[in-house]
Amino acid sequence: MSILRKAPLALLPLLAACATPQAGGQPAPTVKVALLAINDFHGALEMPRQSVFVPDEQGEAMPVPAGGAAYLASAIDSLKARHPDHLVVSAGDLIGASQLSSALFLDEPTIEVMNRIGLDFNATGNHEFDRGQDELLRMQNGGCAQHTARKPCQVEPFKGAKFKFLAANTIKPDGSTLFPGTAIRSFGAGRNKVDIGLIGLTLEGTDGLVSPEGIKGLTFADEAATINAAVPRLRAAGADAIVVVIHEGVRTKGVPNPQGCEGASGPLGEIANQLDGVDVIVSGHTHWAYVCEWPGKNPARPILMTSAGVFGTLVTEISLEFDPRGSGLVSRSARNVIVQSEAYRPAVDRVSPNTDRFPRFAPRADIAEYVAKYSEAAQQFALRPAGRIGGEATRGGDGSSTGSTLGSLIADAQLAATAGAGAQIAFMNPFGIRAPWRLAPGENGQLTFGDLYKVQPFNNVLLTQTLTGAQLRRVLEQNFDGYGPNQVLSPSRGFVYSYDLSRPVGSRIVSMMLDGKPIEDGATYRITTSDFLAYGGDTYSELSKGTDRVVGVTDLAALEAWLQAIPPRAVPQEDRSKDVTPR
Repeated sequence: MSILRKAPLALLPLLAACATPQAGGQPAPTVKVALLAINDFHGALEMPRQSVFVPDEQGEAMPVPAGGAAYLASAIDSLKARHPDHLVVSAGDLIGASQLSSALFLDEPTIEVMNRIGLDFNATGNHEFDRGQDELLRMQNGGCAQHTARKPCQVEPFKGAKFKFLAANTIKPDGSTLFPGTAIRSFGAGRNKVDIGLIGLTLEGTDGLVSPEGIKGLTFADEAATINAAVPRLRAAGADAIVVVIHEGVRTKGVPNPQGCEGASGPLGEIANQLDGVDVIVSGHTHWAYVCEWPGKNPARPILMTSAGVFGTLVTEISLEFDPRGSGLVSRSARNVIVQSEAYRPAVDRVSPNTDRFPRFAPRADIAEYVAKYSEAAQQFALRPAGRIGGEATRGGDGSSTGSTLGSLIADAQLAATAGAGAQIAFMNPFGIRAPWRLAPGENGQLTFGDLYKVQPFNNVLLTQTLTGAQLRRVLEQNFDGYGPNQVLSPSRGFVYSYDLSRPVGSRIVSMMLDGKPIEDGATYRITTSDFLAYGGDTYSELSKGTDRVVGVTDLAALEAWLQAIPPRAVPQEDRSKDVTPR
């Protein structure tokens, strides 16, 4: 599905109605409300050393350093000052796959930071369920009950979220929802009062992205059906506008542009095409940043669709204007505000500098102090020796379009860790390799636990399953199927494949070899990936069709065990995924 028009900031002619005149011929005052939105924060308390890419004067992608909870707080404060009437919302994955300073403490500090920032609502995402539903309920309600191997309340008592979780399509066995599914917030008073109805939900496929044991008894209902059922109830309750906050999204093409939506497509588009009566969708999950007018079910009433990327590097400022005495919602607009923070050096030969093209934010002092407390508490864990490596392993390129020495190293570790399950091949997905551009050892090749955690913060478990050679080919074809960006799975030692991007989609894999022998379509092979991939994550749906599954250790434990070798492990240098596209 393609966007009909790329109109991130233009007001809709449909909604540009005149305000109803008062007695005496003067127009009635309008009520202006802002939604300040984030998504996929992932416990990024410290500066994530990430950039937002925007088009420069030549139309090329220019990096702007962004992120960090203290900077995010200042950015949101500045927007609140512009909009006295406002709501702060998050479209899921607020917690989970977090930085060490949050994850070691079960994301309690992230919840507390969001309390201080003034978050109003968070729609649950798949990562909210990483530690199971009981632990997620603790995030809302507080307390120190232990539901995981890690002890809660290590630094201070945990009082829970002051904001509300929303989960309209997360259904318990009795038919009720795990958290409320909807909410209404009012602004103005008397005849100038307006009500905004919110629907919060996660993607229907959440059950395939988390541990089944942790969500036992829960089901995740169809997103469009859930929204369409809630809209008339909210309208009947007086809602003047309907805002969906959903942990699902689209991806765009072309030069990254957080204010546009070029060539957008993805699951959320298919959901939005079934909706009518929705005014705004605040979205997430794909980590893409965009602002779109999406046609929806009724092209005469398109939906304003937004996403603020990932790690708190952006805040979406959504402006709504109401005529409470007549026309209701009369205008709306949105833009993504870059949370520009400090310059950093992502690589030895590069730097991401600050720019005067966008505002720079000072870190909010109370948030910076609070984050520092947890960063210091995490140091004893972060600095623990966790293996050695015989050189620098790089993520390569943008981490998605090419294989990498770091990906090969991780795949080798996962193969070794699952040998007992009969593993013959392991794959590492580039999007699963997180913050660092490279894994660089210290003296004598030493790596710390913090080094490894920055690479693999998800605590995914390894899953080994049987696929036929034909299925394996289809898995690798999904690297280049046009659904989202191309990404090259890094294979373990002994497996080599080549691809030709000039061929049609679905026939781009040229060869596959295991230990020097061609992969046979009718033969079976034992394949190891993270459970995230094995359940179809990162669009690898073919991996969800394997059989004879065996669950192993976590990906982080596998990597640490692999790096205990003496002498230090050599970094794989062979080209295991070969691009043979004619140039």
